[in-house]
Amino acid sequence: MTRKKQDELVFVPLGGVGEIGMNFALYGWGPAAEREWIVVDCGVTFPDASLPGVDLVLPDIRFIEENLGSLRGIVITHAHEDHYGALLDLWPRLKVQCWMTPFTAGLLEAKRQSESGAPKVPVTIYREGETFQVGPFQIEAIAVTHSIPEPVSLAITTPAGTVIHTGDWKIDPTPEIGLPTNEARFRALGDGGVLALICDSTNATREGQSPSEQAVGESLKVLIGKAAGRVAVTTFSSNVGRIRSIAEAARDAGRHCLVLGRSLKRVIDVAGELGYMDGLPPFIGEEDYGFIPRENLVIICTGSQGEPRAALAKLSREEMKSVALSPGDTVIFSSRTIPGNEKAILEIKNRLIDLGVRIIEDGDELVHVSGHPRRAELAQMYEWTRPQIGVPVHGEAAHLVAQGALMAQKGVAEVAQVRNGDMLRLAPGNAEIVDQVPFGRLFKDGILIGSEEDMGVKDRRKLSFAGHVAVNVVLDERYEIAGDPDLVAIGVAVADASGEPLEDIMLDAAIGAIESIPRARRKDLDLVQESVRRAVRAAANDAWGKKPLVTVFVTR
Repeated sequence: MTRKKQDELVFVPLGGVGEIGMNFALYGWGPAAEREWIVVDCGVTFPDASLPGVDLVLPDIRFIEENLGSLRGIVITHAHEDHYGALLDLWPRLKVQCWMTPFTAGLLEAKRQSESGAPKVPVTIYREGETFQVGPFQIEAIAVTHSIPEPVSLAITTPAGTVIHTGDWKIDPTPEIGLPTNEARFRALGDGGVLALICDSTNATREGQSPSEQAVGESLKVLIGKAAGRVAVTTFSSNVGRIRSIAEAARDAGRHCLVLGRSLKRVIDVAGELGYMDGLPPFIGEEDYGFIPRENLVIICTGSQGEPRAALAKLSREEMKSVALSPGDTVIFSSRTIPGNEKAILEIKNRLIDLGVRIIEDGDELVHVSGHPRRAELAQMYEWTRPQIGVPVHGEAAHLVAQGALMAQKGVAEVAQVRNGDMLRLAPGNAEIVDQVPFGRLFKDGILIGSEEDMGVKDRRKLSFAGHVAVNVVLDERYEIAGDPDLVAIGVAVADASGEPLEDIMLDAAIGAIESIPRARRKDLDLVQESVRRAVRAAANDAWGKKPLVTVFVTR
């Protein structure tokens, strides 16, 4: 049998490897020309300041779009945005069955109902411990602990062997909700033989083991119990266990609990339907705020990452109609700072401090733990599963390399370093990158999705730095200027260093450019247009030190 006709098991990440976020993985089985595929996770990442106006960043999935006839399904490991957040936007391009847990399905449906025109995705529910078939892949869902309900690792079995795709996980013997990581099942899989471990690398540079979620709950009880005024706690909306811990701490301190923020309310509604909020007193509404003494109130609010429209940002700006914070109140950041959000979070903290509010964050007290494994937990997973091949994923380069070194140190026979777009053959033979496939980023901008070029992001970035100038030139029948050109500048400096209006300087440059062209050559309107554009940019640069975008219209 030639290699081309050999059945092969391959792993292809299109997102989430070499970065944190936007997880999108492909597993393929069969001969190269007849391979069948599944997708594991379909996530987003969030734009930074270099992408002005962009709402979400999605993986470029053109490779699997070109192989839709052999795509058998999508399996989602859990309901964090970086693992399922692109599903409503990308499913219309894939149109296959999706498998997910009840909580993920409930959150997806709530999200769909809040987005106009979102598609109805066909969902098959699975639960931890269950095994199901997707094309040639037998998939078993294994309970793990993470910072959201119902996270699972996947044991993906083909005739070539079993691959464990960990998803996001940690080892926590006392999670606030849900089951602990299923050590017995991972050990049993290891005893049966694990071909490859595709493993979360987020905390691979951190020594030791993550503290328990229960310990955070106990710490929050102490802090809320001894606080003098109101207590506002901000956390990730999806962390139902943390939300429950805060609500329990409020209850035990004799306080009512108020929830602010649409995403929090949506998650709590879904969690409540599935029983994760059982035993808690009902949350109060904003209309009840004015009737609750300060010392009897806890507020759970969105905004842990500095989002300007979230509840905490509005509280810091005193913009909420019926809820406010006062001197002596406490705000607890029960979260970590995602890189890139530092400035926005600091601005909110400073505004709160100016209001006389006390800030407590992770460095001050135990108010947050990560949902990802540190090095001791990673080593424990290697011991349980004893994989032949280790593949670090879900991390930036530093995290991937750190986990690869740890895998080798702990005796994993083969360690394969891959990045987005690499096709890694897991079997037969040694692990090897055998191909490169197209990958990249798509941008959700309003209701449209496309490339950077499609969405005009590059020009928008330029606009944010140097503004825009529009020039309208009219030539008469003799190709002379019919009156002064019209010039409109937006986002451009008003005057140069001597006080001369910049618009006047650019207008003079436009007129000079036209007059420098022999009249016979002005019949070439494209030449006139480009000459004016260059002259206006050059004049702006001389006077201001920046070159705005310039659009020129020439008519006769």
